[in-house]
Amino acid sequence: MPAVMAEAHKDGDYFVDYEEKVFEDVKAAPGEKALVTFHTVAFEGSIGLVNILNAIRLNRKGYETSILLYGPGVTLGIQRGFPKLGDAAFPGHQNFADNLKKFMGEGGKVYACRFALQALYGHGEPSLLPGITPIAPQDVLDCILLHKKANAVILDTWTV
Repeated sequence: MPAVMAEAHKDGDYFVDYEEKVFEDVKAAPGEKALVTFHTVAFEGSIGLVNILNAIRLNRKGYETSILLYGPGVTLGIQRGFPKLGDAAFPGHQNFADNLKKFMGEGGKVYACRFALQALYGHGEPSLLPGITPIAPQDVLDCILLHKKANAVILDTWTV
């Protein structure tokens, strides 16, 4: 077997040049909008958290940003915790709630489909994090269409 001569990595080392930015830092023009949709299950992958973080970034870039939770996406916006609501049963347990609260605290809007909430996941409107607006199932398509008419940046997230 060949001997490995490289020194072991240690805390504080870099693997990549994280400071080099290839593209210009795009900012929204006044009145520009963005919509991030979620049709994904909480804790089933990283995309739910990643795109909440993307929504926060879009908002900070000046876009009037909304999040649309529908289908299994509503599971990102429900209150959770153990043993009590709001408690973190494990590290990262409250990532969705914490970041959605941050997003809404910075002016972002979050909408959740009432059909998915009740019919699919057995929750009511009181299960939603405070600040999330419940909407009719017919509003899901209209929300998307209104953003499309406004030439919004739209990030659609689907996981199956």
